[in-house]
This record gives sequence, C-alpha cells and structure tokens, in this order.
Amino acid sequence: MRKKDQEKTTAKAISKYIRISPIKVRRVLTEIKGRSYWEAAMVLDVLPYRACGPIWQTLDSAVGNAKNKFGVEERDLQVKTVFANQGPSLRRFRPRAQGRGYQIRKPTCHITVIVENISKSGEKF
Repeated sequence: MRKKDQEKTTAKAISKYIRISPIKVRRVLTEIKGRSYWEAAMVLDVLPYRACGPIWQTLDSAVGNAKNKFGVEERDLQVKTVFANQGPSLRRFRPRAQGRGYQIRKPTCHITVIVENISKSGEKF
C-alpha cells in the first residue's frame, strides 16, 4: 500500500513530551496493539500502570479524528499501530559528597496511535 493511500485509510494522533519513560509506555502499548477500540479501552481501564492515562488520551484523540474526518463509528475502529519514541530528557542535578553534582535524567516520550476502519463490508474509510 502506498503512503498516499495509507493516509486516506487511517487516522492518527500524537502526544508529545509525556513525562514517562518510553520503556514503561511500551509495555502497555504491546497489550493494545491490534485490538479493537473497545477492547483496547477495556484493557487500559484495567491495567494498573500510570502510562495508561496518556495512552488513553491519545487513543481517544485518534478515534475522535477518525470520527470527524471520515464519519466512522467507534465500534468499527481497530488499533493498527502504536509506538512510543524517546523525547528529550530533562536534566537535573542532585548534590553529592565533597561538593559534587550528580546528574539525574528525567525521560520524556512521544506516543503515536494510528487507528483504521474494520467495517464488515471490508472497505476502508
């Protein structure tokens, strides 16, 4: 499938500069990849991880984009692709022995969710 065709058949949402490590976000993203919207929403509701909140917001935004852009229903949407890229790290310093400073890195990540239509007729958007 060409990139131009792919853009017509999918809706995407990106959340940037989320103050969670991308490693912690990826363990949740593997649980919702390939699921329908309702299944992914239930999984995010049940999992106890802090990363579920920003992922839920991004997924909800992608579904809203699909509804506004193409007029599809939530039940016809499936999570096609999800990934978390590393963002810039915040650098902070803690005092250490003998007047030294110890650097602490606080990671951020960018979450991307792409949903596609899985209607019964087999057509995409």
